[in-house]
Amino acid sequence: MIADPDCPFCAIVQRDDPDVREVYRDDQVVAFFPTEPAVLGHILIVPRTHVPFIWELRDEDAEHIGLLISRMSRVIVETIGAEGLNVIQSNGEVATQSVNHVHAHLVPRWTNDAIGRIWPPETHYSEHAKDEAWDALRGACRELRL
Repeated sequence: MIADPDCPFCAIVQRDDPDVREVYRDDQVVAFFPTEPAVLGHILIVPRTHVPFIWELRDEDAEHIGLLISRMSRVIVETIGAEGLNVIQSNGEVATQSVNHVHAHLVPRWTNDAIGRIWPPETHYSEHAKDEAWDALRGACRELRL
């Protein structure tokens, strides 16, 4: 596994942080409570290989993380009785990524929890701007071969 000696998540992957509350580990990922959870039951899922951004993940690692997100979400809801759940995955400082190691947050949600809304109440994009973004992305997606 490739590791970054300055990455706190790589230290967790290598079991170098005795304070970590790990909930799951396999040959590709580790899942654990963050030091400062947003709510009880908040879990981070990280690949064991140091990869800064989601677009740099190998397909097999992305598939494994996606499957684990689905399965672990079910475990969270069934085990602690969450009413809902946010899956948050940020990339880059502008997107609030604070550790440059791919990670997904599974955040259990309850009515009136401390988190509140995560989306703006409304946006004001012109139809022209939406069409331009749609056209660019639709064209680029035609090149994808899955």
